Amino acid sequence: MKSGPSSYPAFSAKAYWHRLRLTKLLHLISLFVYIEFIANCYKQLLCVSFNRSKMKLDLPRYTERFGATSLHGVQRVYELDSGFDDGRSMSETLMRVGNDQIIDIERRMAIVIPIKGERLRLLEGVLSGIPHDCLTIIISNSPRQPVDRYKLEKDALLQFNTFVGRNALILHQRDLGLSEALKETGYTSILGPDNVIRDGKAEGMVIGMLLAKMAGKEYVGFIDADNYVPGAVNEYVKIFASGIAMSKTPYTMIRVSWIFKPKMSETGLYFSKWGRVSELTNQHLNSLISYYTGFETEVMRTGNSGEHCMSIKLAELLTFSSGYSIEPYEIVNVLEEFGGIIPTTNQDAMDKGVEVMQVETRNPHFHEDKGDDHLKEMMVASLGSIYHSKICPPKLREKILESLRGRSMLDEGQPEPPAPVRIESFRDIDMQQFAKILSKATTYTQ
Repeated sequence: MKSGPSSYPAFSAKAYWHRLRLTKLLHLISLFVYIEFIANCYKQLLCVSFNRSKMKLDLPRYTERFGATSLHGVQRVYELDSGFDDGRSMSETLMRVGNDQIIDIERRMAIVIPIKGERLRLLEGVLSGIPHDCLTIIISNSPRQPVDRYKLEKDALLQFNTFVGRNALILHQRDLGLSEALKETGYTSILGPDNVIRDGKAEGMVIGMLLAKMAGKEYVGFIDADNYVPGAVNEYVKIFASGIAMSKTPYTMIRVSWIFKPKMSETGLYFSKWGRVSELTNQHLNSLISYYTGFETEVMRTGNSGEHCMSIKLAELLTFSSGYSIEPYEIVNVLEEFGGIIPTTNQDAMDKGVEVMQVETRNPHFHEDKGDDHLKEMMVASLGSIYHSKICPPKLREKILESLRGRSMLDEGQPEPPAPVRIESFRDIDMQQFAKILSKATTYTQ
């Protein structure tokens, strides 16, 4: 066979490397396109996450203005989870509060649970309903003999945290180390004659506020330990966060109005709208407001709301009252301090205004029935906080006495309800000194 030139093109190193560079360039371009595609997908995923609205509420439909205080009428929750915000127009009377807003506020919030012998199963349920990002503070005033209920509560909290890893504190109200810390910092209005913190619910709540401030939180909420429905607890905290997001001032309070308070009857559950104490408390709070505005009002619906929240900036300006009168007296003291009737030194709050929001829940409020004696104690304390206010007019005092006597709430020969013991503002406490001494308290557990 005759040999001749090859039919294959001659090898060219220069052409080879040119093609190789071109191939690499195409691969590199493909890689960049792929990376951009993944980044866009991730970006869209984040947008879906952050644009998902957690709660839809209506805006305040009615506001009673009392000096620098805006008392908003009850707002409704329309959707607990309003879904993805797809940009469609919505009624101007409604507001969506985004998931990112709620989570951000929850991280800056402490939830205080005052407890006094409530069932441990109820406490565990309440703990499971509190959003993970909130600091949980349990203030116990439970008996320690013959069974140490505080130890059981602490063990329940530690066991719960073994699984969820939550940031939480627990402290017994009557801890001598706690009383010593308060005494050393000059905050003695919360102490009894024995120089130990008094037994009242209000005292426990104020301790919770101090711990929230010590932890650097901006908001503090309160939830009672006798709630049977963890889902309701979760809704309360979402309402707290949503109200804060809607507020236009750093001095704000959000109070929960229960849609129903079910009670057992002969025919089954009866979903009552108002409790026996709250109905009367609200009536007299509204009378107090009406006296100064000159117009009858029903704006206050949450006089005895144990589930409420406020900014630390507002909390540290208020005076509190002892025992079960604390919830209605918070409103009374807001009117006293920022209503323009009595001179105040809190000019910044007067300039920026104070907002009180009331939001009605979707979940009914199931809680333990503590009997008629408890109701009597609550009613006398609640109405007493209004009766003894510096701004309560004589005619309203007469009406309060008629209400109490007509229901046999005053003991024989008792001329008036006892004046609540006042707990001073905690604004001027040296928190570093308080934290240093508190670390020696035997029941303080983180």
